[in-house]
Parts: sequence; C-alpha cells; structure tokens
Amino acid sequence: MKYHKLGNSHLNVSNIGLGCMGMSAFYGNYAEKDSINTLHYAIDQGVNFLDTADMYGPLTNEQLIAKALDKKRDDVILATKFGIVYDNNAANTAQQRVVNGHPDYVIKSCEGSLKRLNTDVIDLYYLHRIDDSVPIEETIGAMARLVEQGKVRYIGISEALSETIQRAHQTYPLTAVQMEYSLWTRDAEQKILDTCQELDIGFVAYSPLGRGFLSGKINTPDDFDKDDYRRTNPRFIGENFFKNIALVNNLKALALQKGCSPAQLALAWVLTSPYHITPIPGSRRITNLQENIAALNICLSPEEYQQLSDFFPLNSAVGARYSDGYSPETMK
Repeated sequence: MKYHKLGNSHLNVSNIGLGCMGMSAFYGNYAEKDSINTLHYAIDQGVNFLDTADMYGPLTNEQLIAKALDKKRDDVILATKFGIVYDNNAANTAQQRVVNGHPDYVIKSCEGSLKRLNTDVIDLYYLHRIDDSVPIEETIGAMARLVEQGKVRYIGISEALSETIQRAHQTYPLTAVQMEYSLWTRDAEQKILDTCQELDIGFVAYSPLGRGFLSGKINTPDDFDKDDYRRTNPRFIGENFFKNIALVNNLKALALQKGCSPAQLALAWVLTSPYHITPIPGSRRITNLQENIAALNICLSPEEYQQLSDFFPLNSAVGARYSDGYSPETMK
C-alpha cells in the first residue's frame, strides 16, 4: 500500500480508502460479522482511511466501526460526518432528512460521535451537507473550536460548491472536500477540483464505482435487495436504468481488453486523474475489497484514460444523482 498527505494536513492516508456506509445502511441486507471481517482485512492490507457518518444507520455505523477497531484505533485515520438529521415526523421519505449546521448542533454532534466511536479525537470531521439557513462561516467557526479543544484534528465539508469551499476555507483551513465522483459523476470537474487544487485541499471521492453500478455486476433492477435505496434513486429507475447499462457495457469491453474487472478499471481512472483524488469505495465483503485494492496496480496510458473519459463525458449518466427531496448544494 502507498500513502499520501491529505491536502495541507499531516494525515498520511492510503491511496485508496474504505467507505463504510453500506455496512449499516441503504444497500439492503448486511451482516455485522462480515463487515467486521472486512474492516480487519482492510487494516491488515494497509487501508488506513475509514469513512463513516452519524447518519449511517443512523448512528449504528459509528458503533460498528468502534467495535471492529477495538485495539486497532491507532492504525487508522478515522473520518466521520455530521449535519444530516432524520425527521421521523416528515410526511414522506424524501422529507425525512433535514440539514442542520447550527453551531450548537455541531458541538452536540461531535460529542455523540466521539462516544459512539469510542475515541478521544476524530481525525477528520466533515460537515455532511451545507445548511442554507446558516452562514457557512458560523458552522465552520464551531468546527474550528472543536479543533482548538482537541476533539477534532482536521475539518472538511461535503458536497459544496466552489464559492462555499472558498468561504469555508477562509474561515478555517479545510483539509478535505468530499463529493461523489466517478466516470458517470464528473460534476466536480466544474470548478470544484480546481478550487481544491488551488487551495491545497484534499479531494475525497465517494461512490467512485457509481454506487456499484460501474462494477458491471448489476444487470437488472431485480439485482437490488427489496430495501435497497437504489430502487428509488433516479438513475436506477425505469428506462434510466437500461440507458445507463449501455454506458457500463462500454466499460466492460475496455476492461476485457485490459485484463481487469470493470470496477478496477473505473477505480484506475479515478486514481489516474491529473487531480490528486482519494477514492473511498464501499465494500461489505472481503472479495470486493480485494478487487478494489488490486486497482492500485493498474496503469492507464494517457490514451486509455482519455478513451474512458470520452465514453463517459460530463452528464452522460441518465437521471439525477439524488431525488428532488434530497438534493445537495452541488445539484441546486
């Protein structure tokens, strides 16, 4: 495993991280034992950058990671997020999640995460979504106080526009910006990646495999569990699903020529980017994690990188990334 400094920080993270969301939420059936085994295997292989959030579960994903780490806490760089709150009184599912960036909630959320993670300090603490009702300077100011108190080492924000990133960074230096980024989600190439590079902020790519779609292992909507949230995601519904399959077929053909899996080729494209990007693909099973780690050994020529980029131009995926009731700032 190779490592690099994340942004302007002293965090030395593995070139590929591990997104832990699917171990507790959103993607259907999961087994705690399998998740813990996968976490242990990741650490043994040198994957030291773990990503979670208080809303995964909700709350249970942080507890799962604490259980898995036990005496391994010092072996990892732990990132968690706050700011998305469940409103169980909402009229429908799309309205159940609200954003809260108020300073008092920042403090409350951090205390809760520290307890659930069974740790004295969070290595990287993200604002999960931008709260339009609160100036970003106020939210970041509260996060900065957590750093001063020694409860958080570094801070970041997720799914923020370039202007918001700049305002936040002026308030207190950001270490990372996290955003969805993959072959079929290239929105960050519109100013955001440039802004991160100019300000020496690390860019962390979640869903670098398009929520599993770019793995080539999903062929029909029936491949999803009944409670898998992708059944309600615009890109996986009706005609959109089958139009997007055509994009993946191109990826499959190139992967066959390259002698690797579609997932490995998709990850290699992210890792080959001229921008320094840290992907955090999610894995619940060791076999998938092994496949993802092996992508680090795949070298793409400039011609291959460009060919993939041409197959997946900006906005090539059919359907929005999220439903209208849950659109982040970067989609508004």
